[in-house]
Amino acid sequence: MTLELTPLFIGLLTGIVISAGLVNGLAGFGFAVVGTMALATLISPATAVVIMIVPILAANVTLVSELSREQLARCGRRFAPLVVSALLGTILGMVILDLLPEDPVRVGLGLITLGFVATRQQAVALPSVSVPGFGAAGSDTDGRRTRERPVVMVVVGAVSGLLFGATNVGIQLVAYLRSLDMSHSLFVGVVAMVFVGINTIRVGAAGALGLYPTLVVFGLSVAAAIPAVGGVLVGRRVRDRISSRLRRWIVLWLLTIIALRLVLGGLGLW
Repeated sequence: MTLELTPLFIGLLTGIVISAGLVNGLAGFGFAVVGTMALATLISPATAVVIMIVPILAANVTLVSELSREQLARCGRRFAPLVVSALLGTILGMVILDLLPEDPVRVGLGLITLGFVATRQQAVALPSVSVPGFGAAGSDTDGRRTRERPVVMVVVGAVSGLLFGATNVGIQLVAYLRSLDMSHSLFVGVVAMVFVGINTIRVGAAGALGLYPTLVVFGLSVAAAIPAVGGVLVGRRVRDRISSRLRRWIVLWLLTIIALRLVLGGLGLW
């Protein structure tokens, strides 16, 4: 699919990154999923992934300020195995990005997103229900200690990083961090810290691997960071005025619509 920089496309891209920023500012996650999935309905998934790298970085830099310097240092040490393994997995995922066929990738992305929505809808209805593979948020101390073992972080980081590098979908990383029973503000800051670390390296890796098809695409990625940050700042401002339940439903319904569009588009039905 050829990328044509028409006024319509620029307008749609701006709307997508603003919407993704609003979601990220409200919920603390979702920019990469919402932004990439929505953009992949307009252009090839591979191009959508690389265009969103810089905006994802900018959005999470905005949110990482919610951690104090002491929290940032402490969380950096605490989650070092997760970040390092996720980074290595991400680079591998970026290597295979161009090898993936477009339509099957769209269907796969849509199904992954629908699976995430299904687990989160269950969690909204039944707060004690666990995220598959990671246990329930607020579960016993022993379970939390098990999930925070370095070997668990390495496995989660590597697998999640591989998926994130190829698709920008970091759902398993978010689910893992959510399972550690942190306050919402700390959760937002830690998620941002992890994705800032990964995406800082991704910008250089994408250039080194030749994933930006043209300088115009790279420039578009940089320019898209501006409305992305604006959306995040607005989302942050209104976050405390909206209940956590409503925040979840806004994210889940938006993801459901995008996921269905991806699946139907990949199957040639839309």
